[in-house]
Amino acid sequence: MAMNRRHKIELNPKEQQKRKRYLVATLTTCVALAMIFGVAHVVKLGANRMNEMRSKAGYDLKDMNQHIRAAGEDIQRHRLHEMQKGAGETYELTEIQSMLADAQWQEIDTMVKVPAGEFIMGTNYERADAQDQPEHTIELSAFYIDKYPVTNAQYARFVMQTNHRPPLDWENGKIPDGKLLHPVTMVSWYDAKAYCEANDKRLPTEAEWEKAARGNDGNRWPWGNKMDTSRVNTYYNVGSTTEVTKYAGGVSPYGVFDLAGNVSEWTASDFNPYTDSDAPSILFQPKQVKAQTPQDRSLKVADLVPVQGVTYKVRRGGSWKSDPFATSAYHRNYSLPHYASDFFGFRCAKDFKQKH
Repeated sequence: MAMNRRHKIELNPKEQQKRKRYLVATLTTCVALAMIFGVAHVVKLGANRMNEMRSKAGYDLKDMNQHIRAAGEDIQRHRLHEMQKGAGETYELTEIQSMLADAQWQEIDTMVKVPAGEFIMGTNYERADAQDQPEHTIELSAFYIDKYPVTNAQYARFVMQTNHRPPLDWENGKIPDGKLLHPVTMVSWYDAKAYCEANDKRLPTEAEWEKAARGNDGNRWPWGNKMDTSRVNTYYNVGSTTEVTKYAGGVSPYGVFDLAGNVSEWTASDFNPYTDSDAPSILFQPKQVKAQTPQDRSLKVADLVPVQGVTYKVRRGGSWKSDPFATSAYHRNYSLPHYASDFFGFRCAKDFKQKH
């Protein structure tokens, strides 16, 4: 009668140690392969994202080094500039009037009516930044908004009339050559607010700005849902600001220019989360760069630290420096109100009930 027997194989200590080494090597190899494939997947996703951005850039990436500025460089320069409160040297009224023909002045001073009603604000696009979500519906009263961003020529008139400090990039208080009809830059939120109030206007809320850009159809860009670099000055495809009348193909449904690209525009709104937003609350906490110890200052090391008593202000529209995604009409950028840069600009708005 046959019997099943289980045979127990006895291994000597040397063989046991050898098998343990094989087992550890196998597990290590598996873990390493998993990590390699994981990293490769992440790199591929990143490469796809960068390729998508490059395909929309419209400029030679080899020229990038000519445009890079140190982080915070403009902020530091503007902080020093803030000490200059008055205009100093500036233009005479006759000089300003002769800068442009009467028809040009009339055109850049034009405001456009945006009718009352609902529109789609924000987005549910999964790759959008957290602060841009969720999509929701807003109802607004009718209002006027500037057809163009405020130009250097218009800002010169304001400086002359109010003795306001000129922008930092105006050498000796004068507009850089060839930039009369470029949007004014290096202006803080306070500068923008002062300009609008001096002209019996105000900064638009971010909801007003977004409606003027998207219309009622919820488009991603003023012209539709497909990026077209021929319609917008962004991602270094030009390398600087451009005249505000240049991109007629990129106007919004209401005929408003440059609501994508050229300059990132200040709005009146504080940077707060949307209702039902999943964005982390720390995102909306104002922070500034600060060296916290004498040693940090000597080494020029700084941290982002929370600040109290101030809120971020929303900027909209992307800029000539932005990646194409930042020019989406729903995208919310933000800065402390006393900051300024060579890609910050603005336009004004006015209540419809006010006579225009």
